[in-house]
Amino acid sequence: MKKSLIALAVLGLLVGTASAQSSVTLFGLVDVGVRQVKGAAGTVNTLSSDGRSSSRLGVRGVEDLGGGLKASFWLEGALSPDAGSVDASRFWGRRATVSLSGAFGEVRLGRHKIAARLTIDDFDPYSTTGTGAVTAIFSGLGSKAGVPNRADNQVGYVLPGDLGGVYGGADVAAGEGAATDGNKTMSGRLGYKAGPVHVAAAYSVGGVDSNKYKLGVVAGSYDFGVVKASVMLGQNKFASLKQSWWQVGAVVPVGSGELLFSYADANANNAAELGKVAGDAKLFALGYNHILSKRTTIYATLSQIKNEGVAKFVVAGGNAVNAGGTSRGADVGIRHSF
Repeated sequence: MKKSLIALAVLGLLVGTASAQSSVTLFGLVDVGVRQVKGAAGTVNTLSSDGRSSSRLGVRGVEDLGGGLKASFWLEGALSPDAGSVDASRFWGRRATVSLSGAFGEVRLGRHKIAARLTIDDFDPYSTTGTGAVTAIFSGLGSKAGVPNRADNQVGYVLPGDLGGVYGGADVAAGEGAATDGNKTMSGRLGYKAGPVHVAAAYSVGGVDSNKYKLGVVAGSYDFGVVKASVMLGQNKFASLKQSWWQVGAVVPVGSGELLFSYADANANNAAELGKVAGDAKLFALGYNHILSKRTTIYATLSQIKNEGVAKFVVAGGNAVNAGGTSRGADVGIRHSF
């Protein structure tokens, strides 16, 4: 009886919360595939999540405050549908923000992706997910901050969406004490997207090491109709250690589907090689999306990382490789959003 009363009270609270909003939406994405990876330790066959997109579950809402001002929230957590599990340490680990927006743009508080990583996601044909993700050959170069993605304790600003194709944003995240100082980040991006043209540049600085981890990227794409071609050039830096990288990609419409192609090359400088924190590597990926509907896609991917020197990069889900070894992956799966 007590449990029933508690459940009814919680339900009443949720309904009351929803009714106070202009709109509340439950959303998510489930992506599961069969994957095979090969490395020095042998071949591993798995049923894996996130072959083409990251599986997630979320709820978001918007309240119209009048005068063009809106308040909103966004809570989103990672799912592992292959095992039916969630990230217990960060239930809303993908995003947890509250925002105010209007003609001035949007001010966003909470945990979210940093601006620079959003740019890389936008131009990688695989959206930095699955065995074709370009970030598989990025090195943290031994820094505390490492390769940036999301940040806690973030204050962000996003430009308004009516600037004639110009978009951008900036964010700052506080460490909030010695134990989490490594979480400090500053990031920004600026881009232009109109018609077939899309160009952008982004930069981030992370950590509180005497030499912070820095990432810079410039990118562009053009949709020719028969193919959408893209290119990215970037550099990751920590102290005297550097990793320069570039990627070319293409998305080709084919009937009710599309072919995906990317080739990326990462090169470490001598300091990184001598310190054995990074080496050179090349990533090739070929994929296909068969679009069944706006919500459902069947996909397949083949990928390979060829390491050189001290490099030991592996494709997503890959087992360990020896320095200079090769990591290969293949998967077939289905992605469904709701």
